[in-house]
Amino acid sequence: MHRVHPISALQTEYSLWSRDVEDDILPTCRELGIGFVLYSPLGHGFLTGQIKKYEDLAEDDYRRSSPRFQGQNFVKNLQLVTRVEQMAQEKHCTPSQLALAWLLAQGEDFVPIPGTKRRSYLEENIGVSKVQLNTADLQRTDELAPLGVAVGDRYAESGMRTISH
Repeated sequence: MHRVHPISALQTEYSLWSRDVEDDILPTCRELGIGFVLYSPLGHGFLTGQIKKYEDLAEDDYRRSSPRFQGQNFVKNLQLVTRVEQMAQEKHCTPSQLALAWLLAQGEDFVPIPGTKRRSYLEENIGVSKVQLNTADLQRTDELAPLGVAVGDRYAESGMRTISH
C-alpha cells in the first residue's frame, strides 16, 4: 500500500501581471487547505519600476529571452508598470510595496518570496507592512492589472513546456 503525504504548500509564480492561477489552481489549493508560496511576486523585477527599457537588462540577463520583455510586449507591459507606479505614488509607497501589499491582501494563505539581492530591497519589502489597501484600492488594483493583463508568454518556449498553462 502506497501512502502519499498530504501536500502542505504549492509554490508557483503569482503577481499582478501573472495571475493565471486564479482560475483553477488557487481555488483548488484553498479547497484542499494547501498553502500558497508565491515566487516572482514582483514580476521578475518588472513591477519594481526599475526596468524602463530592454537595454536596462544586462547582456546575460535571462529576462532578455522572455517574451514579456521583448519588443512590443515590453512596451505594452510597461503601461501596466506605469499604472502601478501612479497608484503607488498616491499611496505613498513604492511600486514593489504596492504589488506585495496587493498579494498579501489576497489571503492569509499567501506567502510571497520576493528576491532580495540587496539589503535595500529587503528593507523596502519589509516596508510593505505600512501599506494599507482598502476595498476601493483592491478593486482599483484589480482593474489596472486584471487577469491576463501581461502581454507575451511567461517564459521562452522551452520554459513554457515545463509548466502547465
